[in-house]
Amino acid sequence: MGLITFILFGLIVGLIARAVMPGRHSMGLVATALLGIAGSFVGGLFGSIIRHNRSVFDLQTSGIIGSILGALLVMFLVGMTGRGRHATT
Repeated sequence: MGLITFILFGLIVGLIARAVMPGRHSMGLVATALLGIAGSFVGGLFGSIIRHNRSVFDLQTSGIIGSILGALLVMFLVGMTGRGRHATT
């Protein structure tokens, strides 16, 4: 998979994850693409743990769903760690 295709896939996964996760998400397209890429890595890691004999780089429906679930997990964890911090001026 080429680099541009990987970034576009990450952007699409990030947009889907932002649409599914309730609440306001103030992030731009670059942060959304990074969210999708991180979700793809997390989903691919869990997918390779569950399916012992499959390649991580195969594009499959379960990989796409795993990427979205991974992006949701990353969004949840980032949201949980960022809740305690407030900007004071």
